[in-house]
Amino acid sequence: MATIKDVAREAGLTVTTVSRVLNNRGYISAATREKVYRVMAELDYQPNEIARSLFRQRSKMIGLIVPTVSHPFFGELSTAIEQHAYAAGYKIVLCNSHLDQEKERDYVDMLKRHKVDGIIMGSHTLGVEEYENLNMPVVTIDRQISATIPSLSSDNYEGGRIAARLLISKGCRKVAYICGSLKLELFANRRHDAFVEEMTKTKCPHVVVQTNIDVFDTTQYEALVNALFTEHPETDGVFASDLKAARVIQTCVRLGKRVPEDVRIVGYDDVRLASFLVPPLTTIRQPIDEMADQLVGLILRQIAGESVPMDTVLPVALVERSST
Repeated sequence: MATIKDVAREAGLTVTTVSRVLNNRGYISAATREKVYRVMAELDYQPNEIARSLFRQRSKMIGLIVPTVSHPFFGELSTAIEQHAYAAGYKIVLCNSHLDQEKERDYVDMLKRHKVDGIIMGSHTLGVEEYENLNMPVVTIDRQISATIPSLSSDNYEGGRIAARLLISKGCRKVAYICGSLKLELFANRRHDAFVEEMTKTKCPHVVVQTNIDVFDTTQYEALVNALFTEHPETDGVFASDLKAARVIQTCVRLGKRVPEDVRIVGYDDVRLASFLVPPLTTIRQPIDEMADQLVGLILRQIAGESVPMDTVLPVALVERSST
C-alpha cells in the first residue's frame, strides 16, 4: 500500500508539500497540485482520513439523532439532511433514540467520543444542561431547549390556523384534532393553539385527542381513531399529521364513512405517503428539503465560528387534494 512518502518520492516533492496539497493549506501552484493528484492516482494512494481529521481537528462528521426513521417525516428529513451534508463534504452519523432517555444519552456520548463536528438533535428526552454541556455546535428540530442553542421548525401556528379555517370553510360542524402529547414542549403544540383559537372564535364544536408521550408509536393510532368516532360519531372534520390522517382515512373506509363527503381530513407534513392515499390527502406542507438545508447550514456556520439565529421558522403551505 502506497504511503505519502511514496507519493512525494515519485512526484519529486517533499512530504510537507504533498501534505499541504492533501490538506489544502498554504499556496500550492496548479501544476504541483496536478502532479500530486496524478501520482496519487498512479499509486492508488488513499489518504488516511482519520489522521487528516485529527490534524485539522475536524472529523467532517455530523451526528443526527431522531426518534425513528421509520416515521415518514423523520425518514424523509434524515435523507435530505444526509444529501445536503454530503454535498458540503460531511458524513452523517444517524442515531434512532426511540425517545429512550438512556439510549439518547448513549448516542450523545458516542458522538462525542467520535468527535463529530456538531449534532442535529431531533429527539429531546435529555435535560437542557446535558445539551448545553456538549461544547460543540448543536441545532434542535421543533424545540427550543435553551437560549444559547439554535432551533429550527416550520410555522406550526400558521399551519394549524390554515387547517382549521379550511375545515370550517368546508362546512364542518364538529372537528377533531389528533395530536401528540401536549406535555412535550414542542413547537408542534402551536398547531393545537391555533386550531383551538380558530374553533373557539367561530364557535365551531371541536375535540382534541392526544397520543401518549411516545407520539411515534403508531400502534396506538387505531385505538385513538376508533375511540374518536365511537365517542363523537358526529365528527365530520379531522386535522392530524399525515400518518395519523392515513389511519383516519382507513378507519372511515371500515366504518362506511365517505371521504370527503362525510368526513373531511387535513394532514400536516406532506410526506410522500400523503399523495398515495385514497383519496389523496389534503395537507399542510412542511418544506422538508429546505429544513434539511437550513439545519446543515446552521451547523456548518457554527463550525466556522459564525453567529446564527436562535429561532428559524420556515413557512408552510396548503396542498389541497381530494380528502377535503
